[in-house]
Amino acid sequence: MNQAFVTAGGHRLEYQRIEGSAEAPCLVFLHEGLGSVALWRDFPAKLAEAAVVYSRYGYGASDRLTAPRAVDYMHREAQETLPDLREALGLEDVILIGHSDGASIALIHAGSEFWPVRALLLEAPHVFVEEISVESIAAAREAYATTDLRRRLERYHGDVDGAFRGWNDIWLDPAFRDWNIEDYLPGVHSPVLAIQGADDEYGTLAQLDAIERGVAGRFERRVLAQCQHSPHRDQEEAVLAAMAGFIARCLGGRS
Repeated sequence: MNQAFVTAGGHRLEYQRIEGSAEAPCLVFLHEGLGSVALWRDFPAKLAEAAVVYSRYGYGASDRLTAPRAVDYMHREAQETLPDLREALGLEDVILIGHSDGASIALIHAGSEFWPVRALLLEAPHVFVEEISVESIAAAREAYATTDLRRRLERYHGDVDGAFRGWNDIWLDPAFRDWNIEDYLPGVHSPVLAIQGADDEYGTLAQLDAIERGVAGRFERRVLAQCQHSPHRDQEEAVLAAMAGFIARCLGGRS
């Protein structure tokens, strides 16, 4: 995959594309709250015949964040930037693969019912704020200030402080406690696979329960033992197998 740039949502965003069959849906990868193109590593290439991986505004080599994020930052990504990106890159037939914040963005995008989505594959999704999330994000702030976390993230972001603060500050803002996207779930008619680690430090299985209750489409879940908030890193083989099988079933093949 070669790095390129596209303008979407009013910002210059880095992306990489895996070219594949024109008949196959394109897998669009939506990263976590501290993620980027580079942090997906080779996972997209192992899974996808055709894919687009991009770094959101404020992350990776995309434009640097110039103002604090607002409570609706995931809504804006789902309803403004992602549609722009799909139009710019000609992504009509897509499967969304979202991790954490990226999973929430995928649900808002599909649940808005304006843009067709073949299927959603969600890792550690959030649809409301839990105390465990706030506590772990507060712990991440302390780790960023006192450990080598900043140094480890620096290789993945052009502006590591902006990337970290943009995510951390808004999640710890008292106004964010009321953030909730469950109203979008009935608009999700596509099949959904939700994967979560049994030891996820940022959320509980109540998130998956709410998604299962709320979505209109077929729902499947996988809960992985010995796995925290990043299933595709903690249990790569299991996640690849689950996702590949789900995609095959969605496309009418055999799992």
